[in-house]
Amino acid sequence: MRYDRVKCNLKIYGRWKMAERLLKISFHIKENILLSLNETKEEFLKNILISSALMLYKEQKLSLGKAAELAGYTKIEFIEELQIKQGFVFDYRNDEMNEIFEDTQKLP
Repeated sequence: MRYDRVKCNLKIYGRWKMAERLLKISFHIKENILLSLNETKEEFLKNILISSALMLYKEQKLSLGKAAELAGYTKIEFIEELQIKQGFVFDYRNDEMNEIFEDTQKLP
């Protein structure tokens, strides 16, 4: 699969910013899936986006900001969703936590 990014410069409030092209991704599902879930297409799509964003964030493939963007949420809304889904906002491994605590011991 090839991804193309459209690069163009936009002058916004004296700063240059790169514009990104939106990609449309579609797939087919059987109608009985939506009936089983008792969801509309719009509800299903919203749930797919937030579930994907949560998964990609938990797998550390997307940053908090990018995951929130994928879900269509602000960072604060995404953090709230993480709390509801019992996810961790900052998910450190044990060795990383030990290193952090060791570094804090060195502080005056």
